[in-house]
Amino acid sequence: MPYLTRRRIACLLALWGAALSSVHAQGADAYNAFLKKRADAFMVITGYSLTPDVTTGSLSITDRSGNNPNLQMISLGGGDRLSRNVPLYLEGTLAVNRYNPSFIGNVGNTSVDIPVHWNSITGTGGVGWDFPLTDELRIRPIANVMLGHLESDLSIASRIIKNNTGVDLQFLNGGRMNTYGLGGSLMLDYENYKPEREIDIELRYTNIEMNTFDTSKAVQGSANSQSLSLWARNRVPTPLTFFSMPIRAVGELAHTEFLGDLRGALGFNSLSSVGAGMEFDRSQSEPLFSRVRIVFRYQFGQNVRGTSIGLAASF
Repeated sequence: MPYLTRRRIACLLALWGAALSSVHAQGADAYNAFLKKRADAFMVITGYSLTPDVTTGSLSITDRSGNNPNLQMISLGGGDRLSRNVPLYLEGTLAVNRYNPSFIGNVGNTSVDIPVHWNSITGTGGVGWDFPLTDELRIRPIANVMLGHLESDLSIASRIIKNNTGVDLQFLNGGRMNTYGLGGSLMLDYENYKPEREIDIELRYTNIEMNTFDTSKAVQGSANSQSLSLWARNRVPTPLTFFSMPIRAVGELAHTEFLGDLRGALGFNSLSSVGAGMEFDRSQSEPLFSRVRIVFRYQFGQNVRGTSIGLAASF
């Protein structure tokens, strides 16, 4: 985790000096409430990375005007059936988020500029079962469970502020928030595999309710992570090879509608992705991974756009 140097602590204390002079008159409750709203917002943001989703697997948001928070999200996840003959489905996602905002707001009669830096790590697991509708189409209910941990860079600064001024900013005291989530997903999975091409299409609805635990009363809360996503991929053999490995061309489309607390939380209601890449077939050499894919993606939504590179492997 990032740490605070003496110079950075000094800068933080200087930034808060004017605001702290009024805290004795107003009490710390107003500041705690101010910071809790931001903590709740970060809890909502973690909801974007609870399940495998190409639109949010690697997401970085920066407002060039410098007035809105910077956000970096990266996740590693995936899922599949144990085999074609065993319809048990398992999935998992591990995500790391970095929220680097500069909050400017009013507490009482004081304008506060608080450069709070928060980091979180979340893990989500899912267990499902396939119910075939046709040879190529199946419905898949999935039970999901999530655990998350959030820490603030300012936990050290909060202790210094308390020691020097007597003000106890409860959220920053220890700078930790623990969350858990329970919920589920429902997926329609279509697979059409032929020698001349392989088509995968997934339609998925996810609903996971998140709550805090083992967390100070100042920042206890909950958030709801809901999304409806459509993902499609087509793989076509090519005459090309790489070190004797056949190469497939890969085309990909994805669209996610964010619902519940996620809708509009980052300034957009949905994200779309268009991708193209290649897949290396390593099955002939009997490796750990039979296929390795590299996909370049262009992602876009309301007032946001960007690019990413995805690396995936199949057993």
